[in-house]
Amino acid sequence: MESPASKFLKDGEAKSFDRKHRLTIKYNISRYNASVAKGLQQFEDLPSATKKAALIKHKVLENLDNYLLNFERNFKKNGGTVYWASDSSDASAAIGKILKNGNVNLVVKSKSMTTEETGVVPYLEANGIEAVETDLGEYIVQISGDKPYHIVTPVMHRSALEIAEIYHNKFGLSPDSTPGQITAFTRSKLRKKFLEAGACITGANFLIADTGSVVLTENEGNGVMSFSWAPIHIILAGIEKIIPSLEDLNLFLPLLASRGTGQMLTVYNSIVSGQGQQLQKSDFSAARTYVILLDNGRTNLLRTLPQRRALSCIRCGACLNVCPVYKNIGGHSYATVYSGPIGAVITPHLKNFRDYMHLSYASSLCGKCSEVCPAGINLHQLLLHNRNYAVKNRHIPRMERIAIFAWKKTMMNRKLIDKPPYAMKKMFFNKAVQKLWGKRRSVPEIKKNSFRLDKF
Repeated sequence: MESPASKFLKDGEAKSFDRKHRLTIKYNISRYNASVAKGLQQFEDLPSATKKAALIKHKVLENLDNYLLNFERNFKKNGGTVYWASDSSDASAAIGKILKNGNVNLVVKSKSMTTEETGVVPYLEANGIEAVETDLGEYIVQISGDKPYHIVTPVMHRSALEIAEIYHNKFGLSPDSTPGQITAFTRSKLRKKFLEAGACITGANFLIADTGSVVLTENEGNGVMSFSWAPIHIILAGIEKIIPSLEDLNLFLPLLASRGTGQMLTVYNSIVSGQGQQLQKSDFSAARTYVILLDNGRTNLLRTLPQRRALSCIRCGACLNVCPVYKNIGGHSYATVYSGPIGAVITPHLKNFRDYMHLSYASSLCGKCSEVCPAGINLHQLLLHNRNYAVKNRHIPRMERIAIFAWKKTMMNRKLIDKPPYAMKKMFFNKAVQKLWGKRRSVPEIKKNSFRLDKF
C-alpha cells in the first residue's frame, strides 16, 4: 500500500507540472489578493487587532476546559442539548441517534470543515439518509464526486467553463451557461430540499462561552435558511472554536471576513442560542438544537507545546493563498481536510504523526503564512517544531537516521573527508543523493581540491 508521503510526492509533482491547473489557481488567488487588500483597509491598526486576537485565543487555550463547560452550561440554559464527541465515530453516532429519534431521511448541510473531517455525508448515505450540500461550492463538489480544494473556496481549482461542463453532464444545462445561470438553477434545485428536510447540519465559526451561543458566518444565506426551516439543527464544532464573550465578535468577525474573502463583513452573520424557552407553535416550538463538541485529536495538539498555538486558527484560509508550496501543488495533493501551512502543522497531531509528518517538510519556511495570519500564529516556526518533534520522538526512518549520523561523523572528522579518493567520493555522493535530489536537477559536482592549503 502506498504511504501518504509517497502519494503526496507523486500527486504534488503531477500538479506542479499541470499548466492548466496552475493558471486556474493563479487567476483565482490573484482575485482573492485584490479583494483582501481592500478589505484590510477597514483596520486603522491591523497589527494591534491581530495581537489582540492572538491574546484572546491564547487565554482560551490556557483555560479551554473552563470555557467549554461555561458554554455547555449556558447553551443548555437556552434550551439546547450538548454532546461530547471524542472522535469521528462518536460524532457520527450522535448525529445518527438524533436523526433516528426524529425520523429524518433528508438532511440539508451548510459548509463545514468538521463534517468533512468526520465523514458525515458518507456516514449518512450509508445509513439510508439523503444529505444535500447547500453551499454552492460544496454542492458542485458533491455532484462532481470531488473533494473540497480549499478551506474557504471548495472549488478554487475549477474554472467557470469546467463548472458549466459539470452542470451540462449532470443536468443537461448548456455548456455555455454563465455563473449567474448556474447559480439560479442551483437555487431552484435546492429550494425544495430546504422545505422538505427534516434536519440541517452546520458547523460553527465561533462558540461564545458567556452566552452559550453559536456564530455562523456565510455569504449565500443557505445556512440561515437551513436552520430556519428544519425542525432539527445539529451543529458540529471543534472544541477550539470557543471565544470568551459576545463582545469579541466585533474583532473576530471583521478579521475573518477581511482575511477570508476580502470583505468588511460577511453577508449573513447568525447567532444561534438554542431554541429558547418560551416559543409558541407558530415559532417552531418543535425545533430542537444540538451542539456536538468535537475533539478528534485536538487534545493531542493541545498538550503539545508550542504547537498548541495552531488551535487559535479561525479558518480564514489566508495562509493557503500566500503559500508558494500550496500555490504550486494545490489542496488535493495534501490528501487531508486541512491543507496548506495550517494543515501541515495540525494534521500530524490530529491523525497519526508518523504518517503525516511529511507535510511539515512541505514548506519553504518563507514566513508569509505567519505574516498574514489574523490570529498571529507563527506557522512557519511551528512547522520547524513539528520537524524537531519528529526527530526527538524517532519518527524519522531508520536509514535516514543512520545517514544523518554518518554524515555528521564525517563532517566532524577532517581525515574522513580527505582520505577517500576523489572518484570514490563522487560515486558515493551520486548514489546517495541523486534520487533525493530529483530527476529534473543535476547533482552538484564534487570538487577535486579541498579547502586545505596543503592540498592545492
